[in-house]
Amino acid sequence: MALWGGRFVEASSDRFKRFNDSLAFDFVLLEQDIEASIAWSEAICKVGVLTAKEQQTLQNALLTLAEQVGKGDIDMSQSQTEDVHSFVETQLIAMVGDVARKLHTGRSRNDQVSTDLRLWCRQRVDELLDLLNSTINTLLNLAENHKHHILPGYTHLQRAQPVRFAHWCMAYVEMFQRDIGRLQDARKRVNQCPLGCAALAGSAYDIDRVALAQQLGFDGPCLNSLDAVSDRDYVAELLFVAATGMMHLSRFSEDLIFFNSGEAGFIHLGDQVTSGSSLMPQKKNPDALELIRGKCGRVYGALQGLLVTLKGLPLAYNKDMQEDKQGLFDALHTWYSCLEMAGEVANSIELNDAQCRKAACEGYANATELADYLVAKGMPFRTAHDITGAIVVYALAQSEPLENLRIDEFHQFTTLIEDDVYPILELEYLVNKRQAIGGTGLAQVSEAIEQTRLALGRASYRVRDAKLTDLRAINRLVSYFASREENLPRSEDDLIKSIRDFAVIEEQGQVVACAALYIYSTGLAEIRSLGVENSHQGKGYGVELCQFLIRRAKQLALSKVFVLTRKPAFFEKLDFHLSDKARLPEKVMKDCELCPRQQCCDEVALIYCIGSSEGVVNDTEANGDQVLMFSQSKDGASRVSSNSQ
Repeated sequence: MALWGGRFVEASSDRFKRFNDSLAFDFVLLEQDIEASIAWSEAICKVGVLTAKEQQTLQNALLTLAEQVGKGDIDMSQSQTEDVHSFVETQLIAMVGDVARKLHTGRSRNDQVSTDLRLWCRQRVDELLDLLNSTINTLLNLAENHKHHILPGYTHLQRAQPVRFAHWCMAYVEMFQRDIGRLQDARKRVNQCPLGCAALAGSAYDIDRVALAQQLGFDGPCLNSLDAVSDRDYVAELLFVAATGMMHLSRFSEDLIFFNSGEAGFIHLGDQVTSGSSLMPQKKNPDALELIRGKCGRVYGALQGLLVTLKGLPLAYNKDMQEDKQGLFDALHTWYSCLEMAGEVANSIELNDAQCRKAACEGYANATELADYLVAKGMPFRTAHDITGAIVVYALAQSEPLENLRIDEFHQFTTLIEDDVYPILELEYLVNKRQAIGGTGLAQVSEAIEQTRLALGRASYRVRDAKLTDLRAINRLVSYFASREENLPRSEDDLIKSIRDFAVIEEQGQVVACAALYIYSTGLAEIRSLGVENSHQGKGYGVELCQFLIRRAKQLALSKVFVLTRKPAFFEKLDFHLSDKARLPEKVMKDCELCPRQQCCDEVALIYCIGSSEGVVNDTEANGDQVLMFSQSKDGASRVSSNSQ
């Protein structure tokens, strides 16, 4: 059914209908069209167009329609209506009859579509803001866990000065924070209500547009009806923000593609975000990052397309504006999916510290430091710059780094250089000297991470017993750390049977860490399957889980805790004390047969006595019946150890 058919004698041609109809893409506005229609029904009820009973009938029908479409009882793709607005009205007429024909009184599709689109944009903006905050938290955790790793910084893609990997992470945190600021600012202009402006001149009914705007969550009504129905600045602005955000993601991807390359070798990307070659079996391609980089172009195209569409349009509404939606829908979806993928890539990163350090020491990155050293000795900077350049040429000819040159070799260029030059040429000195705000020194980077965390606010979380609905998340964590040989693999059937043994940490509705307390028939106990998602390490969740399960052990009247670990410092902070591994009961050691390191075990044993304020216990008591054992190398506690640092 066309909403405008009364003036026409002949029907539209099939070709025009296919060309003109928009339901195939604007169906995504159904929720918003129903929300705005309910608000409009209440507004026209207040001015006497509808009775209270008619308004309630329409509202119930609209809610029923939303439920039916949501359940799949009604297939919108089979509708022959022109657009989502026609679809809703047609369905309402079929459901409640002629009273549905009153709903459109005083409004036009011009103000209706703009209202729907603004509501949709507002919802997408809020989702993007949440995801950007999540991505920033992922990078903050990555930075926190790699504050001590140093790699080369680049200008012109040439090694320039060494920086901390955490400093690199924080550069993108800054970019994503600006994206948040732009989105928040754009949201203010999105959040104005055009409903009640009708086709272009305003509604003939005395609608309380301020109350209408408030009911729909807008900050206020659009004040000029001509502008309200034809304004698409908010679409262009969101597309610009998306294009800028995608540009940041593209640069992020390009950096990591290079860092992951065989030529650099600074990082390894996880198997879950890479793919192979159909011909070359050795290949491991960074396809996730390349796709993010590639998808940047389609978002740019959507922005350019809209600007060209709008540039010559007269006031007020023109059908050209139907072209505002597909590009917007695709661009914001693309940005969202790329942010999700960027977070997953970041979670998979493993640093090659040795290669990072080697590259940072090469390329004469300490040349600037040598020049500054000469300046401190009283030499003019330009002279120091020239002399340092000549020393670099000499060092290149000798195939030696600057720090390996002898004093007599330095003296060929200037006698100002003495033995005190060597400390300032060391890698840590180079980065730690940059302690001014914005620098790559350890103290400054740590402060930047902490201040950003404070600005974002810490995520709320809780430690609780696991439920069967947590199975998928637990299985993912256990499988991931098993693939890294940091815990033992567990079948899904085994996990289902032992779900009551598990405790989890839930953050913002998502399970991000787990561990299980397994009780043997002899009264012995073991913590197994301990793991914390990479993106949530550095928050102390490993400690929280250990303490939670120790409290459970106390409730079960267990008295002693053993731990086997390659990271004893983590457990020593929890008042565990070194013990004799040979005294551990064989019953607990049965899982060692599954361990890939059973023939070359490098674990140490620690013991904690529940009920002792200091956790001190006599080694001779290790063979008691009630023992709680943490199996670190088999159960991922090494991942948790980084949380305590």
